[in-house]
Amino acid sequence: MVNKKIKTVKEDKVRNELEVVKGMLARALADYDNLAKRVDRERVELGKIASVGVIVKFLPVLDNLERSQEHIKDSGLAIAIGELINVLKDEGFTVISPSIGDEFNENTMEAIEVVTGERDNMVTEVVLSGWKYEDPVKDGAGGSVVRHAKVKVSKKNN
Repeated sequence: MVNKKIKTVKEDKVRNELEVVKGMLARALADYDNLAKRVDRERVELGKIASVGVIVKFLPVLDNLERSQEHIKDSGLAIAIGELINVLKDEGFTVISPSIGDEFNENTMEAIEVVTGERDNMVTEVVLSGWKYEDPVKDGAGGSVVRHAKVKVSKKNN
């Protein structure tokens, strides 16, 4: 009888230890699964950061193509420029294109010159369009500026 009791106590102890080990294994597997998901998300994010960096380097090329188009007015060049802009839009880029008479916005514009005007802080000339990036997969709050629009701003002469 005592032998049976000892055997039952040992079996209960082994079962309890087995349950503890099962719990530890389940937590370890869940932690591993979470780690794998996080690494995948980070890999995707790093890929996006790298692509944004490369695309930003192409913006001056686009500027030069657009300046060339102003002078030569070639239909093939216009198509290429349009396709490049569509690729940028598909990748989450949008142009920052202020208009003359808009109020200067320091968040999206860079004042490269101050000129005399009728009112303060008004855009008098757009020298270069800006660009912002918003991840097309995520819902954002307007995106982050990757290049400010370069503008001339008025200052009222007193």
